Amino acid sequence: MRMINFAKRNFKELIRDPISIIFEIVLPIFLLFIFQQFNIPAENYKLENFTPSIILFGFSFITLFSATLIAKDRTSSFLIRLGTSPMKSSDFILGYILSLLPIVLIQNLLFFLTAIILGLKPTITMIPTILISIIISIFFISIGILIGSLVGEKATGGLGSIIVQLVCFTSGMYFPKESVGGVFAIICKILPFEACLNIIQSFLHNDFSNLSIIHLLVFISYFVTIILITIVVFKKRMISDNK
Repeated sequence: MRMINFAKRNFKELIRDPISIIFEIVLPIFLLFIFQQFNIPAENYKLENFTPSIILFGFSFITLFSATLIAKDRTSSFLIRLGTSPMKSSDFILGYILSLLPIVLIQNLLFFLTAIILGLKPTITMIPTILISIIISIFFISIGILIGSLVGEKATGGLGSIIVQLVCFTSGMYFPKESVGGVFAIICKILPFEACLNIIQSFLHNDFSNLSIIHLLVFISYFVTIILITIVVFKKRMISDNK
C-alpha cells in the first residue's frame, strides 16, 4: 500500500510539469510526421519500421524524465525523510516505475494513432507491441533511476542526452549498422538498443525471423543487470544521503 501511495505521489509530481510531458510526447510525434514527408527511399524510414523507432526514441526521454525526478527528490531531501519509513529500496524503485507507466502508455497510444493517421494499417499486433514496449520502457526507467541516484539534478540532463544519442545512432533508428560496419557494428551488437528496436519491430510485424537469440540474451542481460545495480545503488545512496 505504501508503494502505491508513493507511486501516486510521484505521478502527481510528474504532471506538475506538463510542459516536459508535452515535449517528450510531441517531439517524437513531430519526427514521425516530418520524416514521412521526406519520402526517404530507405527501409528504416518506412512507416511500419519508423514507428517502432519512434517508440524507442520516446523511451530515451523517459530515461531523462525519471532521472530528473529522482535527482529532484534527492535535492529536496524528500528521499531523506522517506528513509525513516519501513519501505525497501525495491519499493521506492517500483513506486517510481509505476508512476511513469501511465505516461508510457499514453505515449504509445498517441504514437500509433499518429502513425495510423499517416497511413499505417491498424492491426491486432499493435496490442502485443504496446505490451512488450511497456516492459522495455521499464528498462529505460531503471536507467533513469540509476542516473538520478548517481548524480545531481544538473548532471542528469547531460547523461540523459547521451542515452538519447545512443538510442538514435546504435539502435538502427536512422541507419542500419551494416551501412557503417567495423567497430560501430560491434558496438551496436554489444549495446541493448538495437535489440530493443528489433523486439518492438518483430511484435508489430508479427515476424520474429530477424529476432535472434543473441538479441534476446542481450536485452535480458541488460534488463536484469540494470535493475539489480539500480536497487543496490539506490539503497546505498539513500543510506549515504541520510548520514
